[in-house]
Formats: sequence, C-alpha cells, structure tokens
Amino acid sequence: MASKLNVGVLGATGMVGQRFVSLLDNHPWFELVAIGASPSSAGKQYGDAVAGRWALGTEIPAAANRLVVSDAADIKRMADQVDFVFCAVDMDKAATAKLEEDYARAEVPLISNNSAHRWTPDVPMMIPEINSDHASIIEAQRRRLGSKRGFIAVKPNCSIQSYVPAIHPLKSFGPTKLAVATYQAVSGAGKTLESWPEMVDNVIPFIGGEEEKSEQEPLKIWGSIKDGQIVKATSPAITAQCYRVPVSDGHMAAVFVSFETKPSRDQILAAWKEYSGKPQALGLPSAPTPFLTYFTEDNRPQTRLDRDLGRGQGVSIGRLRPDAVFDWKFVALSHNTVRGAAGGAVLTAELLKAEGYLSAR
Repeated sequence: MASKLNVGVLGATGMVGQRFVSLLDNHPWFELVAIGASPSSAGKQYGDAVAGRWALGTEIPAAANRLVVSDAADIKRMADQVDFVFCAVDMDKAATAKLEEDYARAEVPLISNNSAHRWTPDVPMMIPEINSDHASIIEAQRRRLGSKRGFIAVKPNCSIQSYVPAIHPLKSFGPTKLAVATYQAVSGAGKTLESWPEMVDNVIPFIGGEEEKSEQEPLKIWGSIKDGQIVKATSPAITAQCYRVPVSDGHMAAVFVSFETKPSRDQILAAWKEYSGKPQALGLPSAPTPFLTYFTEDNRPQTRLDRDLGRGQGVSIGRLRPDAVFDWKFVALSHNTVRGAAGGAVLTAELLKAEGYLSAR
C-alpha cells in the first residue's frame, strides 16, 4: 500500500481503547496519529494519561506514548488530523449516539465498539466474515446524514462472537433453536483480576444487558437489506444466559442447537473446516487463517491456551456431540477484547478500506 490512512482513537484510555492503540502499532494500512479521551485526560501525553492503568501485558507503543490527548468532543480538531476514527468512549448511550453521528456528519467515518448505534436501521453491525454485504447500507446512511464520506459502522457485542461464527456455516441446515450459556472474562467489564478482587474465586450469574444482546444481535447480523434498512432475521429462536467468570481474557460459550434438517457430525465438521469469509479471500492484514479451528481433544478449547488463536482473531470450537434435547451441542471460544472488541473493529475497517468505503481525505 503506497500510504497509510491516518486514524484516531476516541476513548483511548479505557481497556478497549488501549487495545486499539496496541493493535494499530505498526499496522500496515493504518497510522495512529490522534487520540481522544475525556476532558480530564486532554492535554496530557498518552503515556501520562494511562499511567498506572495500562491493562495490557505489552508495553505502551512508543509512538502512541508521545501523542497528546485531545478532548474526544473536539470534532474539528480530530477531523483536521485523521481520515477516520475508531470509537470506544465511555459515555451514556444517548451522548455516545450523538457524538458518533456528529463525527459522521462532519465527514469523519467512524468504526464503533459501542452499542449506541447497533440497532440504527441503516448502520451496519458487522462480523466481517459473516455479513460483509451489509456494508452496502452505508450509502443509504450517508443519504440520511447528508454526508459524502462520513458514516458509522459498528461491531456487535463481544458475547456473541464465539457462537455466531460457529453457527453461521451451518445455516444451510436451517438452525431453528439455539440455547447458549456464555462464560465471560473480566476484561469484558473493562477490569482485570487485580483491579476486581471480588471476582477471584467467584462466578457472577448476571451481566447487565448481555443476555438481551446475545439473543437479538445475531438476528441483525443474519438480517437482510430492504428499502434502505437492515431488517433482522426471524430465526433461529435464541435463548441465552451470561456469566462473569474469573478469567482475564476470553469468552467461552456452551451451545445447544436444533435444525430443520439435522446435519451429520461429518457435515458439521466439514462446514467448519471449509468456511472462510471475505477477509480471508481478500487477504486482509488482521484476517485469521483459518477463521474457525476445531479441536478434537475432549478438553479443548481452553481459554488460556486458545484465546490468542489467529492473533486473537480466530474462533476455536470443540466438544461437538449429540444432545438429548437439541440436535447437537458444542463449545466455542473467542478473545473478547481482540475479536470481540478492538480487533473486530480493526478487521471491519480493513474490509471497508478494501471495499472503497474508507479513503484518504
């Protein structure tokens, strides 16, 4: 690529924002040139703004360390520096929705980790290997916003990014019912085991809003575009329970599924092995190859061993077996702050760049 696109990160001091900063270090297509955060961090060098709360196991990238933090609400200052932004701000939903739309109207494309626009009908909510075709809704969104290059795209909740990729290759068999229990890492709450001692030796059987997101967001991903809107799918019926567990990173799901036409074990394993999406076909920098990995061992996947598969972008599956109530059951695992958050957004941006939706100003 002749030159990199200049990118900013909004909400860069939080855990997901830190992951964005880390993933953008030496990225072949994108150059981190601007950082936005709350007014309390504005004016500080990034290294000083995150001093004592850098949560990743790697060092702060040297280039980011010296960047001066701007107020994320100073859209003109950010717009003058960047070709597009990633958003991981920690604000209430209404304020986030307004900020994101203000950026898009100011002709700054925005790829969001936040939930504020996940159900806006003309905003694509993307897992790039699954619904890359939803990018085409951006033109309808631009018409509504009155923008020429600005738009919003979002990634779905981290809780669904282990089991939706595993179910998607089986869609030809007509999945009708899906029951899921997710076991979610503390980093999904923006915390570490050190900063959340109540989680040590503990499981909390409730995560606010997660079960509703787990049951509804897959239906938008599997939906279709009609009259300038994404219309959610009507099946499968999904029920979910979500648990917080004492794990640093990695969301695991126990999945139970029934089909219109029950596939054989060999058919399921073949579908998982053969499946890949547009990111793999395009050879995008962050695309894992393979996208899905099935483990034959009875005790895999394991969070600590397998969450970093494909540099944290891969999805691992195991323990496929018949079920006495549903047709089949299995477990699946994804890295919640890479594939499930910042990494999924970076991969989405790569896809949108390859498809012509992101370009230099």
